[in-house]
Amino acid sequence: MGFGDLKSAAGLRVLNDFLADKSYIEGYVPSQADIAVFEAIAAPPPADLFHALRWYNHIKSYEKQKASLPGVKKALGKYGPADVEDTTGAATDSKDDDDIDLFGSDDEEESEEAKKLREERLAQYESKKSKKPAVIAKSSILLDVKPWDDETDMAKLEECVRSIQADGLVWGSSKLVPVGYGIKKLQIQCVVEDDKVGTDMLEERITAFEDYVQSMDVAAFNKI
Repeated sequence: MGFGDLKSAAGLRVLNDFLADKSYIEGYVPSQADIAVFEAIAAPPPADLFHALRWYNHIKSYEKQKASLPGVKKALGKYGPADVEDTTGAATDSKDDDDIDLFGSDDEEESEEAKKLREERLAQYESKKSKKPAVIAKSSILLDVKPWDDETDMAKLEECVRSIQADGLVWGSSKLVPVGYGIKKLQIQCVVEDDKVGTDMLEERITAFEDYVQSMDVAAFNKI
């Protein structure tokens, strides 16, 4: 078996005739058989050998995947027409054959390319990581604000509480809750950024409205 001398015009004509009704050297998918024959060819087949040229260009497109193609690469004498003997390389120096690399790639270049790609991806990851906003710790706090007596203007008391503004403080819903003897307390929700607003600050500023506020307690405190 073989194609004759694939580095000669006669050998390429044998290959062209062999591929007239075939897409690949063996089977129905590209394999190591195609790679073995491809690497034995010194140059692309001429245009008049269109079957061989079509196959050559198709296999060349698998440059990056050649190592992953199925099958085991065999000697050229294991492929081709049964009545033709392989003579590729018989009249040339074996060193010259070893120097031929139609794919134009080598392990060092591939390693450098892989290294460059890895470094680019790492740089992209670090860039995204640095741009990602820091997680801000927040808490949801429910406050009980108690008036002096049942005559305290609760609408004014709430207005005073909501007038407290600070970076990292957002007031939420509120309601009046009876505590006895006709007295109602203001129960009000707020969300705070832990690094900016604390319960001590809230208590100090709320109880500063001493005409309306008797005391302030934390009814509930939950991390968000």
